[in-house]
Amino acid sequence: QVQLVESGGGLVQPGGSLRLSCVASGIRYSLYSVGWFRQAPGEEQREMVASITRDGLRTFATSVKGRFTISRDNAKNTMDLQMNSLKPEDTGVYYCHARRDVKTEYWGQGTQVTVSS
Repeated sequence: QVQLVESGGGLVQPGGSLRLSCVASGIRYSLYSVGWFRQAPGEEQREMVASITRDGLRTFATSVKGRFTISRDNAKNTMDLQMNSLKPEDTGVYYCHARRDVKTEYWGQGTQVTVSS
């Protein structure tokens, strides 16, 4: 059974920081590209926030470049998203995502991030 479990969400003031973590089980983690997507309030689509391939290539949404960093530990099947200088527009549900190919991908259940004063 494949599971992606997120943690670390919460309420933070603008300018603050949060660190999200995702732990995977049931997959050969090192073979997957992994990343974080978020769904803003009222939006149906999830947007990619940051991703890291199995080779360590990182990609970021333009809106978070310079503020967010992503890392993975294949030995522990984990991935972290460090979010700094948070803005109200970063508010949303953040989902952990793992993809091996076009037919093989998994999602976590999501964790809420709210940036508000």
